[in-house]
Amino acid sequence: MSAVLSRDIVAADAPGGGLATGLTSSFTGSLAGGLPGAAAWRHFPWRTLAAPLLVVMIIGMMILPLPPILLDLLFTFNIALSLMVLLAAVYANRPLDFAAFPSVLLLTTLLRLSLNVASTRIVLLNGHTGPDAAGKVIEAFGHFLVGGNFAVGLVVFAILVVINFVVITKGAGRIAEVSARFTLDAMPGKQMAIDADLNAGLINEQQAKRRRADVGQEADFYGAMDGASKFVRGDAIAGILILFINIIGGFAIGMLQHNLSAATAANNYILLAIGDGLVAQVPALVISIAAGLVVSRVGGGGDGTAGESEDIGSQIVRQLVTHPHTLMITGGVLTALGLIPGMPHFAFILFGAAAGWYGWWRSQHPVVSAVLPAPVAAAADAGEATWDDLAPVDVLGLEVGYRLISLVDRNQDGDLLKRIKAIRKKFAGEAGFLPPQIHIRDNLELRPGAYRISLKGVIAGEGEVYPGMYMAINPGRVTTNLPGMQATDPAFGLPATWIEAALRDQALAAGYTVVDAGTVLATHLNHLMQTHAAALLGRGEVQALIDHLTRIAPKLIDDLVPKQVSLAVLQRVLQNLLEEGVHIRDMRSIAETLAEAVSESATAPDAAALSARVRIALGRAIIQTHFGSDRDIEMLVLDPELERMLAQHAGNDGALVIEPGLAENLMRELGAAAQRLEALGLPAALLVPDRLRVPLARLARRAMPRLKVLAHAEIPEACSIRVSATVGARAPLPA
Repeated sequence: MSAVLSRDIVAADAPGGGLATGLTSSFTGSLAGGLPGAAAWRHFPWRTLAAPLLVVMIIGMMILPLPPILLDLLFTFNIALSLMVLLAAVYANRPLDFAAFPSVLLLTTLLRLSLNVASTRIVLLNGHTGPDAAGKVIEAFGHFLVGGNFAVGLVVFAILVVINFVVITKGAGRIAEVSARFTLDAMPGKQMAIDADLNAGLINEQQAKRRRADVGQEADFYGAMDGASKFVRGDAIAGILILFINIIGGFAIGMLQHNLSAATAANNYILLAIGDGLVAQVPALVISIAAGLVVSRVGGGGDGTAGESEDIGSQIVRQLVTHPHTLMITGGVLTALGLIPGMPHFAFILFGAAAGWYGWWRSQHPVVSAVLPAPVAAAADAGEATWDDLAPVDVLGLEVGYRLISLVDRNQDGDLLKRIKAIRKKFAGEAGFLPPQIHIRDNLELRPGAYRISLKGVIAGEGEVYPGMYMAINPGRVTTNLPGMQATDPAFGLPATWIEAALRDQALAAGYTVVDAGTVLATHLNHLMQTHAAALLGRGEVQALIDHLTRIAPKLIDDLVPKQVSLAVLQRVLQNLLEEGVHIRDMRSIAETLAEAVSESATAPDAAALSARVRIALGRAIIQTHFGSDRDIEMLVLDPELERMLAQHAGNDGALVIEPGLAENLMRELGAAAQRLEALGLPAALLVPDRLRVPLARLARRAMPRLKVLAHAEIPEACSIRVSATVGARAPLPA
């Protein structure tokens, strides 16, 4: 189990929704023929116009003069954009999650350069008026960050340029270059690995296409990043040149055109130039850090490996605290340094104690890795395939979405496991054998509240439940409507509604059958087990049944299996009984009947004939199962002419060769008669001659599973039969 479930339910009618809809409709109607309505603005393609508008804005800033207030807004937008890019790079689970980064890098670089051009124009034109000539943002960076000292400003600017140009940009560019080279070299091998997985059946065609697209996109991404890193390097060089242009040009214009003194010109233009440079270099540094984080990320490639499920912050923290001894040793070293005379005792001892304590606490509470190491180990030790690689198919399996884990987790008070144990015990008491274990696992491919029941690897049933809510099932006579989500009972197909817990008493008072999510799932599982009881009776279950009966009647079993009846024939007989809803609890009678039938037969035992003989012996149990203890039973019968005609078309092997139209009409009339009996609260059963029971039962099992077909010989002598309807008597069926 690796996850947990609950589904978010959002009411369709929010409070005030009607008023808001009415106002919107009135407003839209009043604008008919004029301005577009609100819906038109909502569906306007803003995203597709974002990049063209940004490019047009960049070109406009390079050409058109901008007022200082607009320049402040654009510089602020540039800083905000750089922070957004940095955070997007930090929270990306893998580089391809931010595949647009090369284009973003180009656009942000052009935006900064255009802002430099616009600010240079204002600095040179209006720098003589004072330090606020180019707006408040540049003034703040020139005064607040460097204290109004242009010498300090020049040093800080130079340091930022060196960090950006020499350290971050150069390193990120080198990583992108090497990554692009290795990615291109590895493409043929990755394509071959995808083809091998596809041929081996490990992935399907859609997954193969997605992985091929990821491989190509990865190569394109690192190739684009290799070139895009040159933009950042060029931006750093341009920043240095623009700074010197502003300083030299400002000196010349201030002293020659505006007759300023050298000190005044230096105070105005140099501070403006430094503020302009810093306000551009800080976002450039942030973007460079984002580029370094993106290309230096080591993570999964889309196949479920470690890096794909974690952002970079989670990955770093998880890997740093994996080994608590690292923290404890670090804390010990810091504490020892803090005890040396002349060292800052408070800082060293504080951090040393904190690191040591956290390392000790982490050793007592080890981190449970969210990443499964099995795929990594398998990839590292990949060898020849062996028979151990073949996982057996579960006879009965239950897969749940991640929000349903709480139902099967004992630590979260989940009681579904207890219910499943009770279901298996109840099934064993009714059907007569112990069913296989039910293997439960989570499946992240399912919807959060969905579940899937599989039988021998094939889906037998599925549904969706909502923990914390109740299913109100309409048994057929309730007319009161309840607010909630309309649904269908997965077990019996009855109309139902998912309601909140507060409406449970109201639903019970209205006549609904109200059950919780766990009961819905357990009922569906129990119904499928009863329906597919024959498929659950495997060779192992039959052998266990024989071993159990040997302890009760050892002589009977020793003489029967395998001397008279093989294990395969016994299994087929028991499955034939279970397929028609006949329980095999009375194994003593079944074994005695089989032994008697085999001893009387001169030919090899036939499973179909033996099944019919056993049904006769279990006649009282069959009647009691369907009709209870009442000895007066009402049943459907066939018209004598119809019986005679069907008997002529029935083969010795139990096959009934009739025209499709005849079969369709027969099933339609039987269905209508059965519905009339069920409407009266009586079981639907059809009485036929012994020879017709097997083919008609097989036909009814496909068309009407609720209709039970019984032979004359299966009715005990103590029961009296009353004919409720004769099928085929009023309207003769076509021959």
